[in-house]
Amino acid sequence: MLNLFIKTEVQKTWLQKLHEKEASFKNKSAEIDELAIFPKENIAELVEMGYSSLTLPAEYGGEGLKVYDMVLLQETLASFDGTTGLTIGWNLGVVGELFETKLWDQEKLNSFAKEILNGALVNRAVSEAQTGSPTRGGRPGTTAVKKDGSWVLTGRKTFTTMSPVLTYFLTSAWIEEKQQVGFFLLHKDLDGLTIDETWDVIAMRGSGSHDLVLDHVIVDDSKLVELPSTPSGGKINGWILHIPACYLGIAQAARDYAVHFANHHAPNSLNGPISQLPNVQQHLGEIDLELIRARHLLYSVAEAYDDPARREYIENELGVVKHTVTNSAITIVDKAMRVVGAKSLQRSNPLQRYYRDVRAGLHNPPMDDMTIKKLALSAIEQEKGRLV
Repeated sequence: MLNLFIKTEVQKTWLQKLHEKEASFKNKSAEIDELAIFPKENIAELVEMGYSSLTLPAEYGGEGLKVYDMVLLQETLASFDGTTGLTIGWNLGVVGELFETKLWDQEKLNSFAKEILNGALVNRAVSEAQTGSPTRGGRPGTTAVKKDGSWVLTGRKTFTTMSPVLTYFLTSAWIEEKQQVGFFLLHKDLDGLTIDETWDVIAMRGSGSHDLVLDHVIVDDSKLVELPSTPSGGKINGWILHIPACYLGIAQAARDYAVHFANHHAPNSLNGPISQLPNVQQHLGEIDLELIRARHLLYSVAEAYDDPARREYIENELGVVKHTVTNSAITIVDKAMRVVGAKSLQRSNPLQRYYRDVRAGLHNPPMDDMTIKKLALSAIEQEKGRLV
């Protein structure tokens, strides 16, 4: 179903490379989920093949892939294993954002690019138990205090996805003397930086989204790399589309399983497989309807974001994509389970894993209620503007 969206030879090459990992990654998915094991081997293989630096611009030595390319590859990878797709996606998204928007000075970008090319992995550490997602505007409880020319950071971050293998944590903290939030680049080996393995949930169990604990971590002034004007950065960031791409990939896997099951499950009450039944065909048709609708929305917005001439017109589309694709993924997996029936609830059946994993998408930013509210406020303000 993705053939319609493949546009370049580079995309074909990387899709082929990913498909070489398909069997291996799929075979490990059940164990990753059952035992809540972080997929270190999968991530190491992706780093080895250069996948983790794909969104690094060509002028820095990377592949220079854009958001559209990332979405295409991430959807495919997540259809093999959702945990692997989601976790490496955060690294791709952060790298893409940093170098596209030049959030740091040139010297820091040059130095960091070399580390990314050498296999360093990065993710933002922003969520906290008391403030929740930073997209809601809460001030972080993590603090950074200037002492003897260095910064001392203290606090705890939640949902630090990929924490078992991250090289760097791009961490938000409240800077009292500046009365604003800043981001510090923290290396995993800093004294006082530890990972508290708190991640014990029913979805994306192997994502390693543990707590990052900072106990008087000392870094020099150069590690204060960002001072955004708003808590969430304020700029449109198309790189977050790796999130809906992941859940769409999982939905595709559920669809494929349901179709295969329908074509091969033949109870003795029928003279053939259940795919001949009208109600089963209804479910399968509705599944593909959801997939096609969600996929066209995702890729059209990704394409628009990559076009500088059109990007300025994207106001609400990124949130709409995440809302639509995530909820479509939930619907798709639910319908797939209706096709398969009670067998879909067996722990050995991948559908029960897909069912749990896609629901995690509801809690990735932006949240559904904020997307809807933003749409309403935009409509109201546009109408006011026309009346002036």
